[in-house]
Amino acid sequence: MEERTTHFKEKLFEEKLILEKELAQIGRINPDNPADWESRPAEESSFEPDSNIVADRIEGYEANTAVSVELENRLGEVNAALGRIEANTYGICEAFTASGERIEDERLEANPAARTCKTHKEEKVF
Repeated sequence: MEERTTHFKEKLFEEKLILEKELAQIGRINPDNPADWESRPAEESSFEPDSNIVADRIEGYEANTAVSVELENRLGEVNAALGRIEANTYGICEAFTASGERIEDERLEANPAARTCKTHKEEKVF
């Protein structure tokens, strides 16, 4: 593996660990689908809390769900990039793979999971 790819692989693994840690703080792995994360439900208790407490818990759960979705999406992008490293296609613009155009190092520094070069970054490639 070339030095360039090794550098970005390390960055991706670091980001993956951070994302998983952040997800674990607001969610848990879905026991029915280990590839999926779900927000933690509000804690259950044996007493009936007042409506403000219930509203706060619902609001917190909804906020966790929104953050969880964003973190899970980014984790998917990082895992896909790690897959491209294993497949020896990392760093090649997916919008222009026929010519093998490389993704610029500065783009990969900013976003190691980038799938396209700067020229094609606005194009949908999936």
